[in-house]
Amino acid sequence: MQLFIEQLLNGIAMGAIYALITLGLALVYGILRILHVAHAAVYTVGAYAGLWIFSATGSLALAILGSMVFCSLIGVAIERLVYFPLLKYPPYVPLIGSIAVMLAMEELCRLVAGPYILTFPAELPFPELHLGGITISSTLTAIYVITTVVLSLLWYISNRTELGLAMRATSQDLPIADAMGINSHRIISLTFVIGSSIAAVAGILVGIHYNQVYPTMGTVPAYKTLALIVVGGMGSVSGAVVASLLLGVAETLLIGYAQIPLPRDALAFIAMIGVLMWRSEGLMGSK
Repeated sequence: MQLFIEQLLNGIAMGAIYALITLGLALVYGILRILHVAHAAVYTVGAYAGLWIFSATGSLALAILGSMVFCSLIGVAIERLVYFPLLKYPPYVPLIGSIAVMLAMEELCRLVAGPYILTFPAELPFPELHLGGITISSTLTAIYVITTVVLSLLWYISNRTELGLAMRATSQDLPIADAMGINSHRIISLTFVIGSSIAAVAGILVGIHYNQVYPTMGTVPAYKTLALIVVGGMGSVSGAVVASLLLGVAETLLIGYAQIPLPRDALAFIAMIGVLMWRSEGLMGSK
């Protein structure tokens, strides 16, 4: 029973990380209807930026803040230089552009930082918890707390602020939002800022949790997040979070605990196929 609970806690942590990575993709798709695959490369750059700033300053807080700012600038640059000129074309054209940006950013990380795995020897300032005979490491505690704070802030922004109202209006009907006086270009840029900042936090958490940062660390998450927003419901932020948590728990329990002989990364796509057959709009999507 103790092993099951430990695996469950690990699965929730893994799902929380998936949620942080998937949020930006869901936000961008909700407004522009673009599959922002390059978001996974922003997550990778966030891990590298956090590592370099931490190595230079020794401050994890500065590393997180600096990485968030840097990734926000990259996200806005992708939106302005890549997506905005391609919006007049069919949706698969921005998707191809996004894949090209992801590959280019991965190769740039390889050229700048080298093809080797770098360690991220930082300690998160969170306590190690002991509940009965179960130990929750400081890293897992940090993942739980940070994910909860990020999701709470995002919920508050989306549902209790004028920015959130403008974001929801833009996602529902961009031309009408423009006609009602909403600066849709500003809202889109702010969406990329929010999503890219969250991706930077996810990259740093993963780098510290596994103590490694490498150029292709965003490749598998790029495809998993596509499956997760389909499972959760295209453009549904809450659906993306639920799907991410379910996937993290399923991967850990089915592969790590029950030892089902399936590739770990295959579960997301099996779930996507099953949801498409059973409920094509996703778990929390609308018809």
